[in-house]
Formats: sequence, structure tokens, C-alpha cells
Amino acid sequence: MKDRSSRRRARRIAIGTAVVVALAGMNGPALYRFGSEQYHEYTINKQEYKAENGHWKIMEFPEEYRQNTIHAAVLRTGKVLLVAGSGNDQENFDRKQFDTRLWDPETNKIKKIDTPTDLFCTGHTQLGNGNLLIAGGTKRYEKLEGDVTKAGGLMVVHNENPDKPITLPAGTRFTGKSNGKSFVSKDPVVVERAKKVFDPDTGRFLRNEPGLGRIYVEAARSGAEHETGAQDNYKVEGLKPADTRNTYGMAEKLALDKKDFQGIRDAFEFDPVAEKYIRVDPMKEARWYPTLTTLTDGKVLSLSGLDEIGQLVPGKNEVYDPETKEWEYTEGIRQFPTYPAVSLMQDGRLFYSGSNAGYGPADEGRDPGVWDLESNKFTKVPGLSDPKLMETSGTVLLPPAQDEKYMVIGGGGVGESDEASKRTRIVDLLADKPRFEDGPEMEKGTRYPQASILPDDSVLVSGGSEDYRGRGASDILQARLYDTEANSFKRVADPLVGRNYHSGSLLLPDGRVMFFGSDSLYADKANTKPGKFEQRVEIYTPPYLFRDSRPSLAGGPKKIERGGSATFTTRDSASVKSARLIRPSASTHVTDIDQKSIALKMTKTADGVTVTVPKSRNLVQSGWYMLFVTDDKGTPSKAQWVNVP
Repeated sequence: MKDRSSRRRARRIAIGTAVVVALAGMNGPALYRFGSEQYHEYTINKQEYKAENGHWKIMEFPEEYRQNTIHAAVLRTGKVLLVAGSGNDQENFDRKQFDTRLWDPETNKIKKIDTPTDLFCTGHTQLGNGNLLIAGGTKRYEKLEGDVTKAGGLMVVHNENPDKPITLPAGTRFTGKSNGKSFVSKDPVVVERAKKVFDPDTGRFLRNEPGLGRIYVEAARSGAEHETGAQDNYKVEGLKPADTRNTYGMAEKLALDKKDFQGIRDAFEFDPVAEKYIRVDPMKEARWYPTLTTLTDGKVLSLSGLDEIGQLVPGKNEVYDPETKEWEYTEGIRQFPTYPAVSLMQDGRLFYSGSNAGYGPADEGRDPGVWDLESNKFTKVPGLSDPKLMETSGTVLLPPAQDEKYMVIGGGGVGESDEASKRTRIVDLLADKPRFEDGPEMEKGTRYPQASILPDDSVLVSGGSEDYRGRGASDILQARLYDTEANSFKRVADPLVGRNYHSGSLLLPDGRVMFFGSDSLYADKANTKPGKFEQRVEIYTPPYLFRDSRPSLAGGPKKIERGGSATFTTRDSASVKSARLIRPSASTHVTDIDQKSIALKMTKTADGVTVTVPKSRNLVQSGWYMLFVTDDKGTPSKAQWVNVP
């Protein structure tokens, strides 16, 4: 995750020889291993094969519409927002070339969207009004050791004045009182006023607790002679005499070592009707790699991320109010690695599965558990197998959401580890004492697995790689469907394109699944040729869409209240078996907090179905949903979009 200086386009290893060695399992994916390329193509395109295993197709976008897609979300219009920002490309960043595309799966039309800042490695979630909240992104790219020419690092500015905050502009100079070396701030910083501390028993004033501000500083000149090796107190140049007495800097080592990516505070709502970004109040903290999680009241919790100096945000979480468009800190402090998989539970608490995308201490904030945000109490959930291999694992709320069972899939060691887990782990949060139990295993240890919930209550698990960012040509060209009732995997048709870091998947309103991205370090087994970002989009059509027919669904209202009912017409009422509300996905970095499938009570008439939405606000969050009905063969309708206010 730290080395992004090269890419590779994942390629599938050429298939077999012309001689068919074995033909066991004529309708199964094992056939991929045998026979000529021509026979392989013939087989996977046979109707009976597709009806058993599904089918993959690469979507060829015109050259001018291709991009390094890092983030994607299904919008309430049925279109898909594809966000690259600078696309993990330093040259794009330097040129301020930030990209977003809007793709319509129905017409295959693509539109370029003006992108206001670098939304590479941002966070996002669906809002109740149908907009997509997007917060954070990239302020500066990392610099590897050897590329850093000016010593730099974190300066903590202290303000001991209890009467007023102090603002230091970019370019403020700090000079060490002991080492005599000078450093210059790269950005402005506001340092809050000091807090008066009183004895709780006597009320007697004890001291001023200084306000603190964090800022990145660099040496005024290049060279190793400007490095520092110990903590020092720094004079802030250019202050008024009164402020000089109360304001000073403190810094540890300021050196030429590696500098991580730095985040931004910027936040936007993407309006799917106007098809544009709308700037809202910036976050309190700059964040790169944050997770956004919707709470009971429709507000959004922003967690983790690297800040404006490239350090992990120190547990300072904040909440966005869609009504005021403003952010406020939470009272409690709790730290997680970046892109933590944190979801709202049916009792209003939050569940952290342990899945994350990387940055953060190896021994802090990684244990899974249930978090009460109001009290800041965190209760660990035991039983997790391969607990040290949770980085780059995937987490999915198994359907139906009412069962509150989560599956954690694969994962790897911290950082650039070559370790990977082939396990799945399942936890029932409705149990008296929730505990992880192992589910079915995959054939290979898998980092970056993609998981998408389907309308028939199965889960498509595909892609990933055995090593960090696909090193050693380790992409896994396999897909499987998880059967929630049987607790088992079934191999299905293999994808055509490898997917590892910076990839994702989304359920489309027509029941197909879209896959995007992949950012391999190398393009060969020997790890000598730089990789290239995978710009192709691939669509998986599940087996259920290769049956004779699918149920229709039409009419009905666009809005259904919680606890309320609505009637939709269908000519296939007799065969309809179930109805599901599926929250549309917003996916990035093996993290998709939004997706969930909610079972609806259903009654049937001669030419329609009446569905009832559950009353729980924690289960059915405000927003737009895809409504599917599925027949007795497991074939879903196309989705109808409905809003739950």
C-alpha cells in the first residue's frame, strides 16, 4: 500500500494447450483449465453453461472516457458515478487533472463530470436525500525515502493564551531554541485558545491547558545537515510581542525519511439529478482513506484517515449533518486503521469487523467489536481466525439484513506483507454472546476480495490477489457464489480481468454486477516490469439472468414510509416468492459500508404484490433503495427505485 510508484495491467495467463486433457464437469468452471482457447470460448458461451455459471463481458469504453477508477457508487437515477481524482498518478496530480465519469448502464452513455479537487482516496456514502456525500482526498502525494530533499515533519504549535485562538499563515518560520535550525510551515493553522483548568473540589484555578495545532513543516533549505534528531522547542517568528510569550512550537525528529500521503478537509455532495458536485462545509480534520458511516438519525460519521501532515488522525471522529451541511466532533476519541469497516447495527450501536485498508499501528484499533458511540464503550468480539491477516479483507452484511450476520472474507498481513488468508469468518450479532465462526474457505489466500449482495440472497465473491497489490502475477481469476442458507461456496465462471488494489464491485439495478479498477505493482512474475492501472470495466451476468424469463415489476409509489405498505403490479404474481430492498453500493478499497439487502413482508394479488417496509430506522436508513422481487426459481425482476424518508 505504501509503494505506488508503478502499476500493472492484470493479465490472464494463457489457457492450456490444444489438447483436451479432461472434460470432467462439462458445465463447471474447471473446464477453463483445459482445451484450446477456441474450445474454451465456445464452452463459456453455451447457453447451458451460462445458466449454470453466469457470464463475464468486458465493456470497452471509448479512449477519451477511460480513467483510473478508484471509487464508484450506484446513484438513484440508475447511473454509476466513477471517480478517479488524480487516479494514483503523480503527473495527473501535478497537472491538477482530476477525473470523474458518469456511466448509464442502460444506454452505455458516458459523461465527463467537472471534478473540483483531488478526490483520490476519498470517503463516500449515500445520503437520505439521494445525494452522495464525498469527504476527504489527496493534498499531497507520498515521497519515498531518497526522493525527499528537505527535512520535515510534524510541528505541534502550543497556544497558552486562554483569551483567544491564534492563526499562523502558511510560510510561518519556526526556529529551534537549542538546534538553531529553521523550518517553514506549508499551510495555515488555527491554534485554539488555552483551556483554564480548575480544581473540581475547591474551584481554585490550577493552570492553563494549552490549545494545540498540528502543522507540517519543512527545512528552509535542502540537505541532510538540516535534519534534527531530538525534541526541541521552537520560536515562532513574526508574532506580536504579546503573542510570542504564549505561542511556541514543539517537534521531535524532522528528517529526510519517507513522507506519507496527506489528506484534505474538503467535502461535497454529488447531486445525481443536476449531475454535479456541490461543495459543503469542510471536515474538522483532513482525511485521506476515511470511512463514512450513516447513523440512526441520518447524520454521517467520518472515521480515521491520514491528516494534512500524513499521520493517522488521532481518533478524532466527526459527524456531518445533512440539514445544516456542517461537521461536529464526537465527544469520544477512538482510533481505527484507515478505511475501517464500521456499520450501523439494528440496536443503534456500531459494528467494526476488523477489516481495513492499511495505514495505522499494527497493534492498535484492529480488534473487531461493538462500539457504543454515545458512551464510547467498545466491546471486543472474539473468535476471529487469522486475526493478524485482516488488512485488505472484505466485509459484507449477509442477506437478509434482519439476521445481522456479517462475513469477513480473506485479508492479508499489515503493510506490504505477502501473507494472505483463505478463510471466511461469520459472526451473528443477534446471538447472546456474538463470536466469529469460520465459514467456507476459498482455494487461495485472498487480499482485496470483492463481495456483492444479489437479489436472490446469494453473495458474489470474486477477484483479489494472493500477494500485496498482485505482486508475482498473483491475481486470482476466480468467482464464487455464497449460499447463505447452505453456508457454502459454489465456483462459477471465472472473470476475464484480474482485480486487486483499487478495485471494486457494484450491483446494478438490472441485477448484473459491475467490476472496476485494479492497480498492480508489477506486470510479471519476476516483479521487474512496472504495472499499469486497469481501466477496463467488466460486467458479470449471474446465472439467474439466463433463464427463460424474469418477473416483471412496475407501477407503485416512489416513496414508502417505514412501517408502510405499497402495491406494485406484476404479471408474474403467482410465481413471485420474495421482495428485497437493496441499498445501493458506494465502493472503494475493499470497503462498501452502504450495501445491504432488507427482506420485506409481501402479500400477493392476481396482478400485483404488496410489500411492507420494516419500522426500524436503524435497519432501514433514510434514502433511496432498489426494490427487487424474485420468483420461485430465484430470478429477480429489474429494480424499481423507491425512497424511504
